[in-house]
Amino acid sequence: MGELIVIRHGQTEWSLSGQHAGRTDVPLTDAGEAAAKALAPRLAQRELVAVFSSPLSRAMRTAELAGLTGVRPDPDLVEWDYGGYEDLTAAQIQETRPGWDLWRDGVVPGDVAHRGEELQQVAARTDAVLGRVRPLLDVGDVAVVAHGHLARLLTVRWLGLDASAGRLLGHPHPGTLSFLATEDGQPVISAWNVP
Repeated sequence: MGELIVIRHGQTEWSLSGQHAGRTDVPLTDAGEAAAKALAPRLAQRELVAVFSSPLSRAMRTAELAGLTGVRPDPDLVEWDYGGYEDLTAAQIQETRPGWDLWRDGVVPGDVAHRGEELQQVAARTDAVLGRVRPLLDVGDVAVVAHGHLARLLTVRWLGLDASAGRLLGHPHPGTLSFLATEDGQPVISAWNVP
């Protein structure tokens, strides 16, 4: 059985500042482009049977720079819609909601472009991705290019855990790889946050 390779897009100005970038299409920084290019040699060693990406430019550009071909945009891989918290840092949110935690407290509605999503809505999207990916893993490795919180949700759902368990994983750094596999028939994380 193949591995599911989860790629977090390269650095953006917002990932650098800690701003929540859900649906806002923020481009890669020069460092983000360099990190994406640096993934190419490691990914070239894999025989990928499919590659899916968030349709946002930071993910699609990461896929391109990492040398991935045949990339299929998948709207289910778009980052969590942060609603009214789009573009804010956790510290800014906690100024009005002391002790706020995304995994426990969620988001507030925003404007028309940022309506906001509940945790279970995002989990349903990751479950749909996994439903499409699992049969392909019988043939070989599959790569997905996504975002930080989405990658954490995808991973805990791979493990069969409740979506709220995403808080237990460290945030994958921009431009890194994580590997999800099976061992003795059980889903496992074989590597996390690999540059």
